Amino acid sequence: MIVHPELRRAARHARRRLLTATFLQGAVTLTHLAQAILLALSLAAVARGDTRQLPLLLAAVLGSVAARAGLGYVQRRAATRAGAEVRVRLRDELLAHLGRLGPAHLTGARAGAVRTTLVDGVEGVDAYVSRYLPQLLITLAVPPALLAVIAVIEPVALLGLVPALLLALAGPRAWDRLLAKRGKEHWDTYEGLGADYLEALQGMPALRAAGAVGRARERLERRSAALHQATVAKLRVSLVDTGLTDLAVQGGTVAAALLACWSAAAGSTAATGTYLVLLLASECFRPVRDLSREWHAGYLGVSAADGLKALRTAEAAVPDDGTAPAHWPRPPQLRFDSVEFGYGDTGEPALGGVTFTAEAGRTTAIVGPSGAGKSTLVALLLRHRVPQQGLITVDGRDVAAYRLDSLRQGIAVVSQETYLFHATIADNLRLARPGAADDELVHAARTAGIHHEIAALPEGYATVLGERGATLSGGQRQRLALARALLADASVLVLDEATSSVDERREADIVRELIEAAGDRTVLVVAHRLAAVRHADRIVVLNGGRVDAIGTHATLIEAGGVYAELVEAGRTHGRTPEGDLAA
Repeated sequence: MIVHPELRRAARHARRRLLTATFLQGAVTLTHLAQAILLALSLAAVARGDTRQLPLLLAAVLGSVAARAGLGYVQRRAATRAGAEVRVRLRDELLAHLGRLGPAHLTGARAGAVRTTLVDGVEGVDAYVSRYLPQLLITLAVPPALLAVIAVIEPVALLGLVPALLLALAGPRAWDRLLAKRGKEHWDTYEGLGADYLEALQGMPALRAAGAVGRARERLERRSAALHQATVAKLRVSLVDTGLTDLAVQGGTVAAALLACWSAAAGSTAATGTYLVLLLASECFRPVRDLSREWHAGYLGVSAADGLKALRTAEAAVPDDGTAPAHWPRPPQLRFDSVEFGYGDTGEPALGGVTFTAEAGRTTAIVGPSGAGKSTLVALLLRHRVPQQGLITVDGRDVAAYRLDSLRQGIAVVSQETYLFHATIADNLRLARPGAADDELVHAARTAGIHHEIAALPEGYATVLGERGATLSGGQRQRLALARALLADASVLVLDEATSSVDERREADIVRELIEAAGDRTVLVVAHRLAAVRHADRIVVLNGGRVDAIGTHATLIEAGGVYAELVEAGRTHGRTPEGDLAA
């Protein structure tokens, strides 16, 4: 009977609609009571042999049935709308919070588990809030009122009704703790199975390549068996709960009927009173039976409540306590000052005392071997993580002073891992700027080197992409992401290994064209392959989390060091086109 705080909170999203649904449910209940009273009067009239008012009474019974049908239809629509509002607003809230949590949170959570909570968990809350809660209020209000009426008509009937109602309502509460435990076990297993299935589907190419499809299937079968066991364990407790309620309802109804009949036989109750007691006794238990039914319909919401709360209250790795908007009237300067950062509590830091400046309106490249800390710098700039020492400023202001959403809107990022949605190419491009005109889409696509391939498709820019852009090659996905970034009205453009899937001969041309198209933006190019950075105004070389050298392509080649070694390694392995990295 105790309502989980998270479910009460969810109900507040549609308070008015839920109150309307509850009042309509009360009106439906009143039609049941009216029907019981009219039938009692009809039966009493037949018993007395007085049938003059019988047609009128029966017509009133039919009227109550018709009214119940109409009210029931309106009530179900109101409950459905209330549930839909709760569902939409709760999902919006959770998705917005996930956005605030950022990638640092999602890297530690399984996508399938989050999906199960957002989809199935919220669906369960819908049923609980829209069906169970209104019925709970009716159950708390109607039986006491009917007991008061029966006490006036035939007090002795309370000897059977009151204990039975108390048993029906309070008895199952003895199982609440065990039921909550079984429900949590069931939900955790269900969530884990959903995560495993999603992971298997997304990783099917890797499973096939490794010959591990059979092992993955066996693992899913074990997970399914565990879910079956958890479901059966929960059902055992739930069936005991239901059986106890049914026993109390049936026993109470029979006891009240026997007591009413005994009272009538003794001559202490008139026929009308006896029939009223018999019919109202049944109506006392109707809300209890309906409550039991709605409880089972909304039990998934109860099971998911803890998961929903955990997701909603998860704390972001980075606090959003900045107040300044990231709207710079001119291209901003980016400054990294003695920045230090490490992952975990032990091991070498990913960055150690990194200091350099990306000049306003110019292109700065960050290069270095794998593990040098290049992508970590981008994560710190976007405040996906916070430096343990040092300061990062944009336009002379600490990045922590900016609102997170504003800062990230002011910096357009194209990363190595691109994401394209199951939508048209034009829709995917317009994610950056919904109001972009068609010619602006074409211009951005031309700059990114993807326009001709799009134009060759049967539907052109109206072509619907597969999920995650699976119908495109890796290079095509990255070039679409580049075009999308160019459409964004951002003062800073960050290319984080953005052309790693593009042919190396084409990579240098694309990056050069992007730099030219960037205009007066401040551009930060993070690259592992050096062909992408030759035309940068300034190159920062990282090695082991520290700045090894800063300069232009020519000066760094002349100075030797890590950069010259990377260039020579590229030539040795034949990855660099002749002349691309010549001094």
